[in-house]
Amino acid sequence: MKSYVFPGQGAQFAGMGKDLYETSELAAGLFRKADSILGFSITKVMFEGSDEDLKKTEYTQPAVFLHSVISALSLGEDFKPDMVAGHSLGEFSALVACGALSFEDGLKLVCARAKAMQKCCDSVPGTMAAVVGLKDEIVRDVCSQCDGIVVAANFNCPGQVVISGEKSAVEAACVKMKEAGARRALVLAVNGAFHSPLMEPAREELAVAINNAEFHVPVCPVYQNTDARPHTDPREIKENLLLQLTSSVRWTDSVRNMIADGATEFVECGPGQVLTGLIAKIR
Repeated sequence: MKSYVFPGQGAQFAGMGKDLYETSELAAGLFRKADSILGFSITKVMFEGSDEDLKKTEYTQPAVFLHSVISALSLGEDFKPDMVAGHSLGEFSALVACGALSFEDGLKLVCARAKAMQKCCDSVPGTMAAVVGLKDEIVRDVCSQCDGIVVAANFNCPGQVVISGEKSAVEAACVKMKEAGARRALVLAVNGAFHSPLMEPAREELAVAINNAEFHVPVCPVYQNTDARPHTDPREIKENLLLQLTSSVRWTDSVRNMIADGATEFVECGPGQVLTGLIAKIR
């Protein structure tokens, strides 16, 4: 069985998508449609912008989403997923690729999500840190022992977890992680506490956009970040999308569950091969 996976924020690179635009009329049409929907040239940012331009949240999220979705749709009849999953932002790409959301609604939701998250970051400062070399349960335990808000945000693969929360709490947690035996506990260069309770204002704002979007039954199960389980019910998919902003990305469990359910081949759609590397470690 074939599973298609879609990366999240951080996979972007300057020039992304230009090869698709130049070699596929379908892709070129979708990129032009995206420019029209957004009211500005996201393609100019993707094809000609700098790495710094692409680090801006309002550009990063739609850029990664577009590259991922268009990569999948450009496969035409060869795109026959038995299951799909996306890492954080990539979940929106996965939902469009498998028909649960239209291209237009997916892009609008991603932009609404990016704006809500950026607004939240500006008003509620926070940060994240990568922890390497500890078991998941130890990371959870250490976070629970720290003062302030700090939680395990991304379970990327065995021995690689990202924590998120208030800056002082994350910094204190990093010290405790090293004391607990972590090979590395490094604060990341981000100004937001993604997938933590600090994103609650963004979740409330995104709820309006999600409730106004039309969701459909996908052509295959979508393994969602919040519970790592397969979903086809539009109502459940919407609820999980909202929960995703403030809950952990359970990528390790998602991949393990897909394998348990018969996945034998994983195909990454989007910029880079980050998820391919994580899946190799999980397997």
